[in-house]
Amino acid sequence: MSNIADPQEPRRGFDTKAMIRALGMLPVLILLAIGFQLLTGKFLSVNNLSIVMQQASINVVLAAGMTFVILTGGIDLSVGSILAASAMGAMIVSLVPGLGWVGILAGVGLGLIFGLANGALIALLALPPFIVTLGSLTAVRGVARLMGNDTTVFNGQLPFAVIGNGSVLGIPILALIALAVIIVSWFILRRTVLGTWIYAVGGNQEAARLTGIKVSLVLMFVYGASGLLSGLGGVMSAARLYAANGLQLGQAYELDAIAAVILGGTSFVGGVGSIWGTLVGALIIAVLSNGLILTGVSDIWQFIIKGLVIIAAVSLDRYRLQGNGRT
Repeated sequence: MSNIADPQEPRRGFDTKAMIRALGMLPVLILLAIGFQLLTGKFLSVNNLSIVMQQASINVVLAAGMTFVILTGGIDLSVGSILAASAMGAMIVSLVPGLGWVGILAGVGLGLIFGLANGALIALLALPPFIVTLGSLTAVRGVARLMGNDTTVFNGQLPFAVIGNGSVLGIPILALIALAVIIVSWFILRRTVLGTWIYAVGGNQEAARLTGIKVSLVLMFVYGASGLLSGLGGVMSAARLYAANGLQLGQAYELDAIAAVILGGTSFVGGVGSIWGTLVGALIIAVLSNGLILTGVSDIWQFIIKGLVIIAAVSLDRYRLQGNGRT
């Protein structure tokens, strides 16, 4: 058998786009961690890494829900407001004697209701996701403020505070919840028929419909999942803070979630992306925020730098679109 290459077969050179798709943003995460360690000398300490995991956890949960939505070619701008309303619901119920732990179900359930409402407007009435969730961003924020009479709801004896402040073998419970969400999301996307449908709808919604996929049900699921996970994020926030505020809690969280998803390789046009990439994207956002604080960068410059990161993420998305393939 000859080992001589077929002259008719084109030679494959170094494919930069293929390399980017294969490695994703993991090298960036590693370089950021090393860079901040060299600058501060304490970034990679056990205590600081625990803080980073806690800071990343809520965004990981929100970004997981956002991944489902963006994979279908949609967007959910209401996740921060839903988080706030869900946290308020969880805190209010926790103050009722004998119902403390029910606050978890109340928060998650409220998030699911808001998410399904978004899904119904988008899937059944064919309204644009951007417009629907932009409206929800404002309306649900108002609901959150009404729920607490525009004040902070506090519970110093919060039964489920261990969720936000406890740890198992040194790993924050918040981080374990986030990891569980990532694993379940991965299973749905890569090991179920529903996951195949989600990618198909994002790839070509009309073609998916013609093949018999119930597009409306898929859209209801992804927006419901985004709402449910936003509700879970609200419970996690309340558990960490022992409090909730309808005005301030969750402000601009949707931007961090979107940035994490796009940094992780999920395309804005839908049909391409992975949940593990989203995890890496969320960790980059958390590492960047934590590292900038450790290095003494002012709040003003933190906003500017994070904004530039989002722009870079969108630019990278456009570059990736010149190639194809499901990650």
